[in-house]
Amino acid sequence: MPILFDDGKKLFTIHTANTTYQFMAGPYGFLLHLYYGKRIENQDMSYLIINRDRGFSGNPYDAGCDRTFSLDTLPLEYPAAGTGDFRTCAASVINPDGSLVLDPRYSGYTIHKGKYSLKGLPALYEEQEGEAETLAVTLLDSVCGLEIQLLYGVFAEKDIITRAVIFTNRGSNTIRLTKALSLNVDFLYGEFDFVHFHGRHNMERQFERIPLMQGTQSISSNRGTSSHQHNPGIILCGKNTGEDHGDCYGFNLVYSGNFSARAEVDQTGQTRVSMGMDYEGFCFSLGEGESFTSPEAVMCHSSRGFAALSHRFHRVYRHNLCRGRYQFGPRPVLVNNWEATYFNFDGQKLIQIAAKAAKLGIDMLVMDDGWFGGRNCDNSSLGDWFVNEKKLGMSLKTLAEEVNKRGLKFGLWLEPEMISEDSDLYRKNPRWVILPPDRRPVRSRNQLVLDMSQEQVRNYLFERICAILDSANIEYVKWDMNRSINGWYSPSLSAERQGELPHRYMLGLYELLEKLTKKYPHIMFEGCSGGGGRFDPGMLHYHPQIWCSDNTDAVARLKIQYGTSFFYPASTVGSHVSAVPNHQNGRTTPLKTRCITALPGSFGYELDITALDAEEVQTVSFWTAQYKKLQPLIYEGLYYRLLSPFEPHGISAWQFVSPDKSCTLLCTAASDVQANPQNLRIALKGLDANKTYFCNDRSYTGAALMHGGFVLPGFAGDYPAEMLYFES
Repeated sequence: MPILFDDGKKLFTIHTANTTYQFMAGPYGFLLHLYYGKRIENQDMSYLIINRDRGFSGNPYDAGCDRTFSLDTLPLEYPAAGTGDFRTCAASVINPDGSLVLDPRYSGYTIHKGKYSLKGLPALYEEQEGEAETLAVTLLDSVCGLEIQLLYGVFAEKDIITRAVIFTNRGSNTIRLTKALSLNVDFLYGEFDFVHFHGRHNMERQFERIPLMQGTQSISSNRGTSSHQHNPGIILCGKNTGEDHGDCYGFNLVYSGNFSARAEVDQTGQTRVSMGMDYEGFCFSLGEGESFTSPEAVMCHSSRGFAALSHRFHRVYRHNLCRGRYQFGPRPVLVNNWEATYFNFDGQKLIQIAAKAAKLGIDMLVMDDGWFGGRNCDNSSLGDWFVNEKKLGMSLKTLAEEVNKRGLKFGLWLEPEMISEDSDLYRKNPRWVILPPDRRPVRSRNQLVLDMSQEQVRNYLFERICAILDSANIEYVKWDMNRSINGWYSPSLSAERQGELPHRYMLGLYELLEKLTKKYPHIMFEGCSGGGGRFDPGMLHYHPQIWCSDNTDAVARLKIQYGTSFFYPASTVGSHVSAVPNHQNGRTTPLKTRCITALPGSFGYELDITALDAEEVQTVSFWTAQYKKLQPLIYEGLYYRLLSPFEPHGISAWQFVSPDKSCTLLCTAASDVQANPQNLRIALKGLDANKTYFCNDRSYTGAALMHGGFVLPGFAGDYPAEMLYFES
């Protein structure tokens, strides 16, 4: 049994294959956290708590004269505001009388087979019946009547624990919820580093590792999306933790909107980690009997370093988060016309691209922005989802048929959440946008945002998108979202409920995506938000792949894809080969390097393939065929980071190992080539020590490759890259 309860001690123990998580209902009904780490059998870990009288750390009234019992210093499972704990709280309220105290105490629990689900929110699910269990622990504030149900989903064999919280008003008066985080973990001991993935548009998920300081370090987004600036995933790790050794803890939020993640070192040296949907101004009103459900957080511990942590996240996301026909592949190799034509195209140009693509072994043509309304630049027509047949010179049905005749599937780009001021939809329905009354909007990319909390907006989008998808043989949709959101206001909400809008926006979006992906299970939906601005587990529940970044430069992608790999499997990474000089930074890199860099993802092309010369045609054909051959290994294999692009040696290296260890793929790329270089040896990982592997007519034992290593050939020229395939 992965979930155990000792009724005498009120002790909860959660076991996974390699970890233990433990907490208890302690004195006076306060829920105390005891341990999270490597698996420990048959042990009450409460002995680790040593109570002391600390000045200015107050004591609950229930404790009487015991000045050693303080919520300000105890490790708490789910801390609330106003009860004497001055650290980061996980939940806070405004009571009917205006007071800000929330004092939840333990009132009961249930354990049941299977994984809980969350109404209206994406969450991990059971791949096979019986692979998960759920623990629900109930807390109650008996004064205001707020019930807090802490949910724990346990995927024991996968070493994954999920967390979510349901708040229900059991009283008769309205309670306003002002904070509702999904996860809190208090570490009694340990000195940690904080790993996070910051960035900006065209440079997302940049790896950074910094020591925790006394006080609070946090990442967050208030942009209405999980954002380019901070991905909703953090790692806490030991000072000496590396790829293959040491303790590390990963926390990732299954949510695509505003969030925060914090690590706080308190006065006693304890470290508190908290994560959840969070933003300034959040206020959710709960009337009698009403509930609020927090998004899900996923957590995992590894005692064997970052690689094992990543493998566990990759596995559970592929098997228990992504869904649909393209959950496991195979995926089509596609060419997108955006960087080839931008807005300057018609149907005949696209058919020419399709004809050339067929000769190169490409499987799909995707028509990007500019096919609807009067859309010939980014100033107009978003919201007018009607095919511009005059521009195309044909119907969408005819275009898809012509592409299909040439042996390719057909897909298109959509940006349903946005609206242009210069659009028929805006002129007809100006109250459908997020905009405070009597104020001028803040524009971004010359567009405004549709209010996804309004049912009539969602109904319109569903009707128009279905009409388009039903009109032609469309097998792929790129769902884009190209601005941050501000100026939150919805005419459908009362003044006191405006603080609910950012979350209601996400609930509306998830509802629309759920309806569309269920109605069109044959269509591959790819997520995008100016590239990687919404690359998060919430979107992966609807989109099995997400456009990794609008930056398609091969050298820049080394860092972007490195950071992405800590939580997200290669199968979810949208990665294409683009033209040079690169359209984002002007860099020129070899076509071979661009292809190798795009391999760890959903390989495709973002350039005008009709302009390729004879040598480039041969190269593209070769790497397209290589990717199709290697796709099962890339998607299903274990991914290893061998050399970091953030280190000064200027070489990146990564490796895929098949599940049965029969083959492995080693890729290297140089961002800095040196004269008279030192020899560079790479130790491969994850192989069978007793197998013999062959590469380029030479044989190596697995033990030799892992312990003796492999010496890289000398690099020369501008940004070279190599790929080596070893097979037993």
